[in-house]
Amino acid sequence: MGWMHTARFLTTAAQLHHLPPVDVPEIAFVGRSNAGKSTSINTLTQQKQLAFASKKPGRTQHINLFALGKQGVTDAVLADLPGYGYAAVSRSDKERWQRVMLNYLMQRESLSAVVLLCDPRLGLTELDEALLDAIRPRVEQGLKFLVLLTKADKLTRSEQAKILSITKLNAGGGEVRMFSALKKQGVDDVAQLLWHWCHPDGLKPATPAPATPEAAAPVDTPATPDTPVQ
Repeated sequence: MGWMHTARFLTTAAQLHHLPPVDVPEIAFVGRSNAGKSTSINTLTQQKQLAFASKKPGRTQHINLFALGKQGVTDAVLADLPGYGYAAVSRSDKERWQRVMLNYLMQRESLSAVVLLCDPRLGLTELDEALLDAIRPRVEQGLKFLVLLTKADKLTRSEQAKILSITKLNAGGGEVRMFSALKKQGVDDVAQLLWHWCHPDGLKPATPAPATPEAAAPVDTPATPDTPVQ
């Protein structure tokens, strides 16, 4: 899906209140530090270094936003949340980021979908299940969520079918997909699902800009691209 390939850096923040408000659907990517979150984002967007993949999992401690939309128009935002559960991170850092993440999931008004990345060889961990429990009230209000089983290439076909079935039973009504960045398994399917979540009414035509009083005839003006905030 070419739409995903339009992703570009928007801003980064260490606290929820530092994030700018947005008026388009926002999709959050969350998961354990070693679940392949950054790699999955980079694969979906076909950009090798859009999401930072640290050699030391758990070191990235900011919420990073990426804008989506062609021709300088932002029609959705991806939010890359810090990974959780990695033992090398101090307990205080874990607790702080658990609070930040919980506040984000509960309070971010533009949040419309959550993608929970999970290593299928481990299954849903206690922290994953705690996150699903935390967003359940918002799911009941319409929040969509997807459990993305990464590193599918590490499993046989029969193992994939088994873990897919088990995860669907435990996902509480959310979508579940197998995914492999290495083999490109599930990439198109997931990209299409996210596009439809952000465009439930289909692709609407762009609204033309109003003509200026001085203009005797319509004048084509170039679109103003989003300005990244560093």
